[in-house]
Amino acid sequence: MMEETNVSLTDATTVSVGDVVKATVTKVEDKQALVDVGYKYDGLIPISELSPLHVEKVSDEVAVGDTFEVKVIKLNDEKEELVVSKKAVAMESSWADLEKKMQAGEIIEATVKEVVKGGLVVDVGVRGFIPASMVERHFVEDFSDYKGKALTLKVVEMDKEKNKVILSHKAVLDDEVKVKKQSILDKIQPGQVLEGTVQRMTDFGVFVDIGGVDGLVHVSELAWNRVDKPSDVVKEGDKVQVKVLKVDRENERIGLSIKETQAGPWAKVAEEFKAGSIVTGTVKRLVTFGAFVEVAPGIEGLVHISQIANRRVNTPGEVLKEGQEVQVKILDVVPAEQRISLSIRAVEEDREEQAERASKREQQQFQQENNQPMGVTLGELFADLKDKFK
Repeated sequence: MMEETNVSLTDATTVSVGDVVKATVTKVEDKQALVDVGYKYDGLIPISELSPLHVEKVSDEVAVGDTFEVKVIKLNDEKEELVVSKKAVAMESSWADLEKKMQAGEIIEATVKEVVKGGLVVDVGVRGFIPASMVERHFVEDFSDYKGKALTLKVVEMDKEKNKVILSHKAVLDDEVKVKKQSILDKIQPGQVLEGTVQRMTDFGVFVDIGGVDGLVHVSELAWNRVDKPSDVVKEGDKVQVKVLKVDRENERIGLSIKETQAGPWAKVAEEFKAGSIVTGTVKRLVTFGAFVEVAPGIEGLVHISQIANRRVNTPGEVLKEGQEVQVKILDVVPAEQRISLSIRAVEEDREEQAERASKREQQQFQQENNQPMGVTLGELFADLKDKFK
């Protein structure tokens, strides 16, 4: 075997700077390694030329007997100086490979070698850097636990002249979320009731995670009653039931409702409100054709302008004002159409009729107590008494 090797060495007596040759480690020292490249004397690999990353000890990278390719970077026969680089060969191959992977959007895996200011360093054949903002989809305060951790990555930027390779783990996660989101968008249908988690609060509503995709619950869909601030109803992290209202697959938007999963205020209207009953309500809105009066939370009925008073009214504002408390008589209830017809005039007319009936009852009682024939009015009775005292 040694003879075959010697023949090979003899054949390789000529080397030039830039050549890539096969090397076998013959000796490992603190700051360098000696290698046999088939030349008349051994080559030297400085510790800085072992790897694209920082190396603490030569023995961490190579051992006697290891075989690999190196690139000749310096040759001086007069001084018997032959310097070769293991790093240069690895980097040449890696640059070409990384460029292909970046163009194809291919995912690679690498182990975090160092945690440095602003991000993480990985070995991808060259020194690769993952900026802190590209590590996760969420903010990470302390990266100390990431050393030695294997991450799936995408190459997002390369500059060979500057020896710069930027990678992203977040890009891989974003792709996974996108695929999962599309899967959910393909399956979800309006009318479905799902469980979700409140993720974000805004002035116009809340975003709810329904299994990997966020949907918007507009402020008007949070509750059956009026909601001024979403925080009055829910908070981040709350588990909620939501009903899917609409799905816009093209724009990846989902409209949700919390109130649609709850019994609305109209659900018990037919039981609680009967035609002919009188209830107290609050004037909410005045319109040209009447007034809307709230008779229960979330339940408004219309008092038509003709039912506001027992006299002609030109505008509702002549008689009523918003926020005013009034008594109304229920004329008609249609829960299916969420409609209640109310009357203020009917309450007044009922009172007048009741007062008239009460007056008649008093008259009848007086006549009975004074032995007067039924049907005689009080006026006639007092006239008779007056005649008796003449």
